[in-house]
Amino acid sequence: MTWLVWAPANGVIALAYLAIGLVIVVPLARARRLRGNPLALATAAIFLTGAVHHGALATHLWGWPLVVWSVLSAVAACWYWSLRRSYRSLTIGPQLFDDVRRREQQALELNDTVLQSLVVAKLALDLDDPERVQRALDSSIAAASKMVTDLIGEAPASTLLRSAPAEVGAVLSTDAPVTP
Repeated sequence: MTWLVWAPANGVIALAYLAIGLVIVVPLARARRLRGNPLALATAAIFLTGAVHHGALATHLWGWPLVVWSVLSAVAACWYWSLRRSYRSLTIGPQLFDDVRRREQQALELNDTVLQSLVVAKLALDLDDPERVQRALDSSIAAASKMVTDLIGEAPASTLLRSAPAEVGAVLSTDAPVTP
């Protein structure tokens, strides 16, 4: 008798999970970004395998099909949790599935802002205007700092490590050729 409640409840869960999975996958597929957002894809996999799993429960599909979907659901869940560590800045707050293009746009704006300030600083240096050089460099540093903070938030310094050291040695060396 409990199956009269249990089966429809699992059917509703299956439909809800299916809808959530499709809400994640369809926009990514339309934008051809499935490979570009593995965290969203892993999240969708959890919901889609969960939908099949609960659908199997709702239709009393016992035995090996349920075992297979249980294993696939567990694999999707482990995949998701392994990816969350790599996408920490995306998993904080409502930015979980932000489009990668927004991040690319922010990186472009950061580069453009810093580059423009540096060009002004070089021009001021060429014109022998040290005050303008200083203002342009200060502006560049402040803009870059603010934009990076906006991008990654106020994370503890110990969690933010470069993959390689900055290459400033050649810039500071007096022997290095200067290219315009």
